[in-house]
Amino acid sequence: MKKIILLLSFFIFTSANAGMSNNDKAKAWDCVGIYMANYFLPPGEEFEYGMKEKSISTAKVLKAYALEIGIPEKDWDDGANKAVDKHYGSKYDKAETEKCHSFVEALVPNGAERVKKVVQTLY
Repeated sequence: MKKIILLLSFFIFTSANAGMSNNDKAKAWDCVGIYMANYFLPPGEEFEYGMKEKSISTAKVLKAYALEIGIPEKDWDDGANKAVDKHYGSKYDKAETEKCHSFVEALVPNGAERVKKVVQTLY
């Protein structure tokens, strides 16, 4: 009986994290680091305000999605903080930012719409 319970627990835990592979989590965290670097650009860096809005909104959507699919908040935050430390102070890289947007839109169901919705709530 204990084996059955353990086996069921394993399947429940595994299915809860099924929406994001370890590879996807690593990429998502890297994108969060890039987005936060975009939001806190070093002095003198040129930017469009809309890029900052989309960056912070997309980081929020990624975290919300991670929590929805069962990734513990502490685990998500630890990975995100490491990525932010890695990218903080970087210059704006439009190509990498666009790759991240494409990744998020493919990973998160209705990702583009969810990001637009968060952007609209920033005001």
